[in-house]
Amino acid sequence: MLTHLHISNFAIVRALEIEWQPGMTTITGETGAGKSISLDALALCLGERADGFVVRPGADKADLVATFDISKLPAAQQWLAQQDLAMGQECIVRRVVGNEGRSRGYINGVQVPAQQLKSLGQLLLSIHGQHAHQLLLKSEHQRQLLDAFADHPSLLTTVKQHWKDWQQLKQEYQQLLTSQQQREAQRQLLEYQVAELDQFAPQQDEFAELETEHQRLSHSAGLIAASQQGLELLTECEEGNALSLLKQVSYLLGDASQIDHKLCGIEQMLQEALVQVEEASRELRRYGEKVEVDPERLNDIDERLSQWLTLSRKHQIPNDQLFLHHQHLAQQLQQLAGDDDRLAELELAIAQAARNYSEAADKLSQERQQAALELSHKIERSMAELSMHNARFEIMLQQLPLDKANALGCDHIEFMVSTNPGQPLQPMHKVASGGELSRISLAVQVILADKVTTPTLIFDEVDVGISGPVAAGVGRLLRQLGASTQVICVTHLPQVASQGHQQMFVEKYTDGVHTETRMRTLQDDERVQEIARLLAGENVSASAIANARELLCTP
Repeated sequence: MLTHLHISNFAIVRALEIEWQPGMTTITGETGAGKSISLDALALCLGERADGFVVRPGADKADLVATFDISKLPAAQQWLAQQDLAMGQECIVRRVVGNEGRSRGYINGVQVPAQQLKSLGQLLLSIHGQHAHQLLLKSEHQRQLLDAFADHPSLLTTVKQHWKDWQQLKQEYQQLLTSQQQREAQRQLLEYQVAELDQFAPQQDEFAELETEHQRLSHSAGLIAASQQGLELLTECEEGNALSLLKQVSYLLGDASQIDHKLCGIEQMLQEALVQVEEASRELRRYGEKVEVDPERLNDIDERLSQWLTLSRKHQIPNDQLFLHHQHLAQQLQQLAGDDDRLAELELAIAQAARNYSEAADKLSQERQQAALELSHKIERSMAELSMHNARFEIMLQQLPLDKANALGCDHIEFMVSTNPGQPLQPMHKVASGGELSRISLAVQVILADKVTTPTLIFDEVDVGISGPVAAGVGRLLRQLGASTQVICVTHLPQVASQGHQQMFVEKYTDGVHTETRMRTLQDDERVQEIARLLAGENVSASAIANARELLCTP
């Protein structure tokens, strides 16, 4: 609820402090006095576009501050908490506009962009100008009103989610389908490459093993000669070999160590060397016996290595990466085959998602249809209270095919009205006048008051074009609305102004050089005089005053 508004150097307002009360507050004043200035200031405070022309002449900036009690506004509290802007049960919104056109916005003392002011403002109040009823002609707004009355947010969320799932699956399917020709060309290349590599069948670490074996086979004769020569020198040369020499030295030192024990260690090392030489000789003999001279195997390895190098160059990869490259290509080919499987899966998933959406949308349509009957009856009854006794009102729902549906369901909603007897129901924009639209719009606002989360509704001369009994009906409806919602109404009609729980008066002063607008709350006697002025004009008579007292006594 709006509790306080501070305006400084805005338009023709020098300084203004307004305390706002619950219920219905009416604002009256002479034409041109600036009755709508406070509402313009509120709109600017809550994110509307600003320019330097709003700054009072001679001032360097306009300063606007609105204070709200949000103790009963969980949506606003949640929004502020999410933005780290919470400050207890009160919210202070400020807008400073410089005369050069630049502006700054603040929420609870923290500077924020204008878009955040606007987002918060939607949770705090709603301003209805003279032409706001034109929204009632738009199908989208009509749907919003019907859904607000039906009060089925969870079902709307379900429909939106099923729609989103359905569209995402269709998008994925279309992307796969579009790239199918490209994938087919890629598949043919991969099939050829993988088949070639499958036939060659490279193994992990095979290239290094082939190189090692090739080197051994190509030098097999030299390896045999070296092993034989080594064996001769170690043990088999009759003229002298390492084993016999070691034995001689060991024998000599064996006798000498008996004399000097310091030689025992050396003699022990020689004994160990003899064992090592004998073991080395046995291993060398076995190695020499196993070394093969195999020209056929060497030729096979040469051919295998040649193919390996050719394939590596062909695929432009290092020689030792051919095995991994083969695996990667095979995985790519398998994935392409999986895309075709995915297309088949998606066809089934899309059909199921369409059924899920259709079922949820049908349920939404049924609830809308039930709500439409009830809301139509209530609006028609309220229209009668506003002197539209012969008018008929009906909300028509047409269920659209799935290809024309959207995230909000598959219903085309049209408000139909007949304002004269014998006239058929037609879309509202074809038959309703501006005054009739204003009354219907007001009737809808009253009916939806208990379902609207915005705590403050502001009406800026929405009663233009009506008078007499109609004006009295509008006043009663606004007062009824004020029982559950804070209502602020700028009006020129005494029948409406008298229905306010409190009334504010706007007046303009000038000293010939400067002009200034002020606003003040009227006391009981002052309200009588102001209502009488609205009834009779400048020449207030005793009968006008009596009539004003009667209006104020009959809420």
